[in-house]
Amino acid sequence: QARLVESGGGLVQPGGSLRLSCSASRVSLSPYAMGWYRQAPGLQRELVAAISRLGATNYTDSVKGRFTISRDAARNNVYLQMNSLKPEDTAVYYCNRLHYEVAWGQGTQVTVSS
Repeated sequence: QARLVESGGGLVQPGGSLRLSCSASRVSLSPYAMGWYRQAPGLQRELVAAISRLGATNYTDSVKGRFTISRDAARNNVYLQMNSLKPEDTAVYYCNRLHYEVAWGQGTQVTVSS
């Protein structure tokens, strides 16, 4: 059964940094465009960063200049480096293939608070 696993979340003060990781078992990520999504309480899940199969990236306006998405095809992993974190970045973060989604993982909680 395909499984996505997100990790690296935690509690961080405003202005801090976190690096999220996305790994997968029984499913290939490398041939596909990938996305990092987040869902805050009471809100819909939103796409915050995407990376194409060849490494082209795109970001939602609220995270541009602060977040960086990357991938390691050999390890079948995708990463999200988050800098200058703000309280409004607090959410559960998920990864998935952009166009051919697989079952969603549990996500990883990011809490930005002083």
